[in-house]
Amino acid sequence: MKNRISLLVVFLIGFLIQSCGVNSNVMFKQAKDEVMYDSIPLNPTEDYKISIDDKITFSLTTNNGTDIIEKMSGISMEKAGTSVATEYIVRSNGEAELPLVGKIKLAGLTVEEAEDTLVKLFSDEYVNPFVQVKVTNQRVIVFPGNGSDAKVIPLMNSNTTLMEALAQAGGITDRGKANTIKLMRKIDGKRVVYGIDLSTMDGLQYVDMIVQANDYIYVEPTPEIGKQVAENVVPIVSLISSAIVIITAITLFK
Repeated sequence: MKNRISLLVVFLIGFLIQSCGVNSNVMFKQAKDEVMYDSIPLNPTEDYKISIDDKITFSLTTNNGTDIIEKMSGISMEKAGTSVATEYIVRSNGEAELPLVGKIKLAGLTVEEAEDTLVKLFSDEYVNPFVQVKVTNQRVIVFPGNGSDAKVIPLMNSNTTLMEALAQAGGITDRGKANTIKLMRKIDGKRVVYGIDLSTMDGLQYVDMIVQANDYIYVEPTPEIGKQVAENVVPIVSLISSAIVIITAITLFK
């Protein structure tokens, strides 16, 4: 009888060890030497390049944008040029289809390069065209310390700081570790991880760093070992107790 119970207990404990998912929601675990702390770029090292699936808008006026200035100053109430403002998607082949010029490859170009390209193309139809391009779906993803609170933050301007992105995400949660923040940025097609510590005043040097489109900001959560172990262990302990009672009862009534 004792041997049977012992075998059952060993089996159930083994099952518990294999199936227990304590803090299985913690992502991006790394050794300290795999995270860079000393080479964090506080400002963008290069301009953003338009990517596949980006959404863009552009405005077009003639005469080098003279009518824009005249309308702003109230000099002219008439429409002196042509203005276009709508949204277009950069497709999987890197091209966007625009009025008059048709399909044009924009992926890989900076906003300034895209504007220069459109100016040349529209020059065949308009006199001294003035073009302004804007990428409308730039965003960063913020995990503020609790996986269920992750947020996609639209970048409304090109100078959004780390502190602004965290603030828009609701700040660091109660479980979030302010001394273990990872900023993951794609450089040359590969994600590079930068470690940031905002738990002390020394972290002020990082709060004004400029985030870039498609950055991931991950605040590591504090492990809830006691709570999660209890959630996993209690059902198993209850199962073991029930099994022992059943086995004991069967033995007694033999």
